Amino acid sequence: MSKGQHPSPLFLFSLVLLLLLVSPGAFAYLDPSTGSMVVSAIVGIIASIALALKTYWYRIKAFFRRDGKQDSSVQQPPE
Repeated sequence: MSKGQHPSPLFLFSLVLLLLLVSPGAFAYLDPSTGSMVVSAIVGIIASIALALKTYWYRIKAFFRRDGKQDSSVQQPPE
């Protein structure tokens, strides 16, 4: 590489992959509460996604509607 050039993304990806493959093994202790922490994190993520879908349900429904009509439950201001 000459001065001032950035490395290519393929080179960076290869370097990161190589570093991950040659890393030494870790002898770590996972206590029983770690499992419940992971489960509660997964449940929290699922609940957050469900709340976001519920919040934006009418926008999502209108996006996938083919005929272009507006939802009848959304009130329109009087003309």
